[in-house]
Amino acid sequence: MTTAQALTLFALRDVAATPLPELMQLCSGRLQAGERLLALFGRPAPELGANTIMVTAVLQPAQGAFALLRATAERGDHYRCLTAQHPAAQILERELWEQTGLFPDGHPWLKPVRFEGERQQRMLEYPFFKVRGHEVHEVAVGPIHAGVIEPGHFRFMCLGETVHHLEIQLGYQHRGVEALLLRRPVWQLTPLVESISGDSAVAYAWGYCSALEFMSNQALAHAVLASRAIALEMERVAMHLATLGGMATDIAFLQGGATYGRLRTAIINASQRVCGNRFGRGWIRPGQAKPLSKALQQDLTQTLTAFATDFAQVNQLMLSARSVQARLHGTGTVSRQAALDLGLLGPVARASGVALDGRTQWMDAAYGLTPPPRVTETAGDCWARMLLRMREVDGSVAWLLRALADTTLDLSQTGQAPRSRAAALQPDALCVSLVEGTRGPVLQVLETSPEGELRHYKVQDPSLPNWFGLALAMRDNAISDFPICNKSFDLSYCGNDL
Repeated sequence: MTTAQALTLFALRDVAATPLPELMQLCSGRLQAGERLLALFGRPAPELGANTIMVTAVLQPAQGAFALLRATAERGDHYRCLTAQHPAAQILERELWEQTGLFPDGHPWLKPVRFEGERQQRMLEYPFFKVRGHEVHEVAVGPIHAGVIEPGHFRFMCLGETVHHLEIQLGYQHRGVEALLLRRPVWQLTPLVESISGDSAVAYAWGYCSALEFMSNQALAHAVLASRAIALEMERVAMHLATLGGMATDIAFLQGGATYGRLRTAIINASQRVCGNRFGRGWIRPGQAKPLSKALQQDLTQTLTAFATDFAQVNQLMLSARSVQARLHGTGTVSRQAALDLGLLGPVARASGVALDGRTQWMDAAYGLTPPPRVTETAGDCWARMLLRMREVDGSVAWLLRALADTTLDLSQTGQAPRSRAAALQPDALCVSLVEGTRGPVLQVLETSPEGELRHYKVQDPSLPNWFGLALAMRDNAISDFPICNKSFDLSYCGNDL
């Protein structure tokens, strides 16, 4: 483990590949013991055979380093599913099936995730769940939405105004991100990585750059890590403001909607003054981060100080308004047990009492001795998700002001490391990189060949498991509650539709 994200490198010569049933049995035992399944994916392995699939599982114990399990299988092989006993595996097994053809026997919800490959022409065959009854009716929303909302289909099964089941069908965007990442020189991928989920550009760029640096044995100055952490917290503040503004607008609390929007503009404009882009693109590159001159540090400090006063005032308006309280309390509740069972991540999980935050789990040089505090709420409803974001913004701003005032840091010296574009990657290795982004941990896995070439690039956005949490949150709520539930989760469509 190193830096402010989980970053682990495995020498593949030390990781024996087992048969697939044995891997799944090992995974099940580890999950039963309380470990978390971070990733489960496969890739074609032509070096082993024309139809051979290499399957990789990454698990996180309560303490210590990640565990890596590998298995080989033939396309079309079957295995006993994990989902029946461990529901959090459901989306990972569905993705594995869709991408490799490996079939999880007994999976209760085996449906396409993205409609990849030949399935792109079969979206109309999607097997929606049916709720039967003479007074049950279905409401279909999307996939085309107003404004700039990305495509997604929401199918509500209602009795009167009450939603008994919501099914979310995504997969309308076929960008082929993971394949595209293998077609360009590995040291020149940052602009593409930043566009995987545009409102998480900093988190993705940091994870990618750190993996390359770690695999090429490049050490970074403390100031580089600190500049990256400042970029990430600026991104977190801006995106939480976008969510809060959307929540206020969706319940017609116009003071909140207008003020959060104005404050978000101040934050993203400050990021633009550092790196030339309001979403932080260009702030991080392999071996470097944007330098912060004394003038820029003062600029950010003044922006954040003025922001904190106005943010506290609009928060008080939101929290004290009876209309807001009536609309959000008890709406879209996800219990702590449900969040654990479904493997929910990020603010959505923390609002249900699941205390997972990589900034406090994997802290070191980037965040200093006092990282932003880990915040949790217990109610698991829209109110809790709103309040948690307010509290996280407060924590991020307090940390940013401390970092910018730290006289031991020379943030103006964060230039490019001389080896960053020419260094060779460790051959026959696999690097797991997680960065705690706005929505939760952004996972990237890079695997190299025996020649040191990039062989596989796996991307996993925290939205992937959280979409099912949104569907669960809508049960027994009025259909008119959907906009506010949806905004309180604030998930990424393109984070799912890679």
